[in-house]
Amino acid sequence: MEQVKMENGPKIGENSLGCISGPTNPMVTPLLTDLYQFTMAYAYWKAGKHNERAVFDLYFRRNPFGGEYTVFAGLEECIKLIANFKFTEDEIAFIEASLPASCEAGFYDYLRGVDCSDVEIHAIPEGYVVFPKVPLMRVEGPVAVVQLLETPLVNLINYASLVATNASRHRFVVGKSKLLLEFGLRRAQGPDGGIGASKYCYIGGFDATSNVAAGKLFGIPMRGTHSHAFVSSFVNTDEITEKSLKSSDGSNSCEDFVSLVYAWLRKLKLSKILGGLFGETNPSELAAFISYALAFPRAFLALVDTYDVIRSGIPNFCAVALALNNLGYKAIGIRLDSGDLAYLSYQARNFFKVIEKEYGVQGFSKTSITASNDLNEETLDALNKQGHEIDAFGIGTHLVTCYAQPALGVVFKMVEINSQPRIKLSEDVSKVSIPCKKRCYRLYGKESYSLLDIMTGEDEPAPKLGERILCRHPFIESKRAYVVPQRVEELLKCFWPGKSGKKREELPELKTIREQCINQLDQIRADHMRRLNPTPYKVSVSAKLYDFMHFLWLSEAPVGELQ
Repeated sequence: MEQVKMENGPKIGENSLGCISGPTNPMVTPLLTDLYQFTMAYAYWKAGKHNERAVFDLYFRRNPFGGEYTVFAGLEECIKLIANFKFTEDEIAFIEASLPASCEAGFYDYLRGVDCSDVEIHAIPEGYVVFPKVPLMRVEGPVAVVQLLETPLVNLINYASLVATNASRHRFVVGKSKLLLEFGLRRAQGPDGGIGASKYCYIGGFDATSNVAAGKLFGIPMRGTHSHAFVSSFVNTDEITEKSLKSSDGSNSCEDFVSLVYAWLRKLKLSKILGGLFGETNPSELAAFISYALAFPRAFLALVDTYDVIRSGIPNFCAVALALNNLGYKAIGIRLDSGDLAYLSYQARNFFKVIEKEYGVQGFSKTSITASNDLNEETLDALNKQGHEIDAFGIGTHLVTCYAQPALGVVFKMVEINSQPRIKLSEDVSKVSIPCKKRCYRLYGKESYSLLDIMTGEDEPAPKLGERILCRHPFIESKRAYVVPQRVEELLKCFWPGKSGKKREELPELKTIREQCINQLDQIRADHMRRLNPTPYKVSVSAKLYDFMHFLWLSEAPVGELQ
């Protein structure tokens, strides 16, 4: 397939002034929030509580798609929002018109001064594999400001992490050797969904996109060939007026490339092995293939299922590819977009092998076969079980729409205010929050695989190499285990220091995030990642945090009375 390389893709996160640039989507402004964030902000301000220091955790409760892991994505866009968070006069006027007339004018003066200079963000690096309950971001700052950030942060993380995880699951099914192409723009939920999908599928392990805008914005490699409409637009080769083609090295020229293709088609019909497979091929298809090859001789990839794959598409492709070979070019391959993909890929591969052997065209047997046609995890898994000869997969609808699960379920919960830990209780234990400002660690075992994640209180000492630590399930008293870590990794890094004076982690390039994601997935045991009955990954708390959490739980829960 033709690939457009973006040599000068944008450097992530920096503008010409050396400051962090604004969000990719211009709709991501301080107004991209829920109305109740403003009503709460006014109530905080009215009560004189708006500058009280609060800590919120952003996390999710369950892994998506019935799996046991998630890929964290969207952090860069969150930091871009925070770095540029400032209300315009027009926005303040709209808020004033939207809130009750009884709201005091002083509140709008307060909003004019709001920014994130006193907000502190600690987060797990983008591209990391993450698990339920562990904070993806810890947001600390004046309570009114942090509440205004809640909805946009949840919005920016939710879909990004969901689609990156979906992409990584598709990558896990096909393996590392296959090419994965994201073809979802036309089926995505609007322009923003299409742009975001291309970016986050690339992080999750896809190799390229069909989305030109994403290619320009992010420097993602682009791939694309032609559609059935291009094939159908031709009637026969009489429409081809410019028939000449220079050789690959420019040393000579074929004045009638069309005749050269026909000569090869006749040879294929006379083949003892191939001749019986087809008769007269479709002339409009042949004309389209020749025309496309004349336009892109170094990147000829043909869609071969417009009429009949075996009796027309593949023979026509091979005739054009062999003519190109005479002039020093190497055709890229074919794309299958319908039918029995496993069977057709075997037939195509056998065709290519016979040509290499019968005509001595070295490497022709390895001609690439790409498959599309509404693929998803299940069909990829079925193809693996059947066996196939497909080299690349173009995946769209099920990938970018996250058809199997529409949302990740990210939440944003207060865990501390004015240095006082807070807890959110529920009859559903999975919705009980883990209180206080925390530190999070990943503990690794002897084989370099991660064993579990553990949360501790901020002031607790970090787990040490070779020292046994008691790890407890947050809610189930009997579930506990001692772990002797061979490596300890602290997960939360400072990506926005506010006024703390801490060193800020730089936002990495998109390729670096993608590589980080691939490396992370390699450190997770395969049984945590398998599609059917994956092993749950352990998320734990320290013994001290467990005891404090349950003490606070009992303190906050009302005691019933029986009459």
